[in-house]
Amino acid sequence: MTAYLRLDTHGIEPEVGSPADDRIVAGAPKFRTWNIDEAGGGLYAGIWEATPGKWRIVYDEWEYFHILSGYSVVTSENGEVFHLRAGDRMIFKPGFRGTWEVIEMTRKDYVIRL
Repeated sequence: MTAYLRLDTHGIEPEVGSPADDRIVAGAPKFRTWNIDEAGGGLYAGIWEATPGKWRIVYDEWEYFHILSGYSVVTSENGEVFHLRAGDRMIFKPGFRGTWEVIEMTRKDYVIRL
């Protein structure tokens, strides 16, 4: 066993999904998620991408992410707007609520702590 791991999707079959129907605001967004690593205690890392659409988000977990490509707009429930493009990084903490709108197919890497 090695003490490192590259965030590489080669050879990993993505999980395919979409937001729950009652969360979709516009479009028909689809997700692909490559869960590359899972550590004890509810820690996950991988790559996620989504097609255009808009849905409501509710974070129960802590997540750091780095936008790799595309363009998305996240709007918090209090109206603060975040334009996310390649190179942008954020942390969403438990309790963050709002909407996520993918304008151009967006890909990010992430680390999630439940």
